[in-house]
Amino acid sequence: MTTAAVAEPANEELNSLIDSKFREFREGSIVTGTIIEIRPQVVIVDIGYKSEGVIPSSEFEDEDIEVGDQVEVLLERLENDEGMVVLSKEKAAHKQNWEKIVKVYEAGGLVKGKVKGVVKGGLMVNVGVEAFLPGSQVDIIPPKDLAEYVGNVYEFKIVKVNDERKNVVLSRREVIEAERAERRQKFLQTVKVNDKVTGQVKNLTDFGAFVDLEGMDGLLHITDMSWGRISHPSEMLRIGQEVEVQILDVDREKERVSLGLKQMTDNPWEDIETKFPMGSQVKGKVTKLLPYGAFVELERGVEGLVHVSELSWVKRITRPSDVLELDQEIEAVVLGISTDEQKISLGVRQLEPNPWDEIEAKYPIGTQIKGQVRNLTAYGAFVGLEEGIDGMIHVSDLSWTRKINHPSEILKKSEEVEAVVLSIDKENQRVSLGIKQLDNDPWSDIDTKFKVGDIVKGTVAKIASFGAFVSLEGDIDGLIHISQLSEEHVERVKDVLKVGDEVEARVIKVDKIERRIGLSIKAVNYTQEQLQKESQSFETLRPSSDLVGLEQAFNLAAAATVPEEEEWSPSASPEEEKEKKEKKD
Repeated sequence: MTTAAVAEPANEELNSLIDSKFREFREGSIVTGTIIEIRPQVVIVDIGYKSEGVIPSSEFEDEDIEVGDQVEVLLERLENDEGMVVLSKEKAAHKQNWEKIVKVYEAGGLVKGKVKGVVKGGLMVNVGVEAFLPGSQVDIIPPKDLAEYVGNVYEFKIVKVNDERKNVVLSRREVIEAERAERRQKFLQTVKVNDKVTGQVKNLTDFGAFVDLEGMDGLLHITDMSWGRISHPSEMLRIGQEVEVQILDVDREKERVSLGLKQMTDNPWEDIETKFPMGSQVKGKVTKLLPYGAFVELERGVEGLVHVSELSWVKRITRPSDVLELDQEIEAVVLGISTDEQKISLGVRQLEPNPWDEIEAKYPIGTQIKGQVRNLTAYGAFVGLEEGIDGMIHVSDLSWTRKINHPSEILKKSEEVEAVVLSIDKENQRVSLGIKQLDNDPWSDIDTKFKVGDIVKGTVAKIASFGAFVSLEGDIDGLIHISQLSEEHVERVKDVLKVGDEVEARVIKVDKIERRIGLSIKAVNYTQEQLQKESQSFETLRPSSDLVGLEQAFNLAAAATVPEEEEWSPSASPEEEKEKKEKKD
């Protein structure tokens, strides 16, 4: 074997070794290099290649490096225009981190990261690579200010990875919910009814409050917040408030817990009848004013209701707010207690004597009184007897002789009048008065003043379809039936007479019982025999609709002439309103 033959295999082995060494260096791979020089702009790194590599100094800003340090770098290019190897420490770290992120994502694990800043729709987080945290995934309750999370380190779940775009989407909310679910199961396994626990008010609704109990949401119903009455949970609680509550019920299957706050204190209603006996006088503060009454707090958790009807014996109070104010301290009398319903009825008027108890003694029937007309209605006039007590003069008790269609015909509001007490209804708090009773009833001796055959003079007061009413001496009205106006047929009364006409007529009928006087113009010159015959003829009209009693006749006449009735005044009682309606019907 020649020397050349021996040398040839040796060279081939050396070349093969060198080639294999160089083939390890592939662009895009991560290699280990040694720092051999640190310059202001670049760091020179030897990776064992035929030429050194350069890395920008900016990639080492957060590190203290020295010549001789080993670093892992990404081989971007084997040779640039200057013959140098192009390396990157940051890209090597990014590639390594990306591979770790993908593995964590596939395994369903968690990753730690630092929030770097606020971007549109959420936060940017550094988890080795840049990742996006949507605002809806920051917390269970979306935060109002995302900036408060910047600079903090949290654990996240990777919910999406896009390998092509190198995008990573995170969720902190899922991490929190998983932790809460674990705590919730632990809580449900250990908690018992009557346990006292501390939680934070998470949310308020119209029906109660949700309290966070170590990851478990418990419901504190509004009825279990206070022994007293509250309209909304916000009157007692606020979101974020820490409260100690009692466990009332646990449903492990449905994962529901009912809580109680009032149960943390003794029930003030247990001995309520002992503390506030019936008829006792109490003090309290007005807590709420409603159209139907006022709620008064007697002690913490105990309220009573003063109904609007129990505020005054005599004043008609429409709304409690007319006489009471919120937070006002008042005295009252206990009228009734319902322990089961937790209700107390109170009265304010019971603090004073009821003036209606002595009304009969103060105003005996037949007593003459003086008073001011307070109000006029279609069916009567109200006259003030004393503060808060009125008597009513019905329209039928204004005159013995005249048919009064409306009290305004003879009375005016604020006018002082005299009247007689006719009756007293204590139960319904009504006093009936009369004006006509001040004088004797002229109809009692009417037959001595007017006799059949008398010639009388008067003034036409009203016209009706069936006749004319004539005012006679003594404020007595007589009726001239249409058939008694003339010997000739009369089609319409107003063709012959009009209101205000002076007429002369003859009395052809006096009916003391029905309080009517029948008159006739055509009989003025009749003989006694003719008069008697006409009177008998007039009497035959009685059963028919042609001739009616004086009061009914007036009603018929008034129907066409009386204006609409006045609206009922607020001072009228319900009974009086009912009476008005019945009369109107």
